[in-house]
Amino acid sequence: MQKVNIAEKLSLFSDYYNPRIIGELNGQQVKAVKLKGEFVWHHHDNEDELFMVIKGILTMELRDKIIDIHEGEFLIVPRGTEHKPVAREEVHILLFEPAGTVNTGGEQNEFTRNVLEKL
Repeated sequence: MQKVNIAEKLSLFSDYYNPRIIGELNGQQVKAVKLKGEFVWHHHDNEDELFMVIKGILTMELRDKIIDIHEGEFLIVPRGTEHKPVAREEVHILLFEPAGTVNTGGEQNEFTRNVLEKL
């Protein structure tokens, strides 16, 4: 058992939209990721996703509304909900989702990461 320093883990990489696994519990993974710019519209058929903002402001575009998530806040996107994360400036977030969740859902594109590094 070891404690995890989130800032330390985030300092180990500088690329965007490439989640790293920093913890696992009960079939769930905790992932650290940096975002900047627009991601792609996608959804997850079987997984809910929790986006927790550590630094910056994440804008989550949904088909019927836009939600800004500030530092210290989180948003749970229910399975099946189309969404597109947008970061106007660099944003640091934690993702909580079932192990094996592909970051682009059923879509395969330049953002897809099928194998994630563990930090």
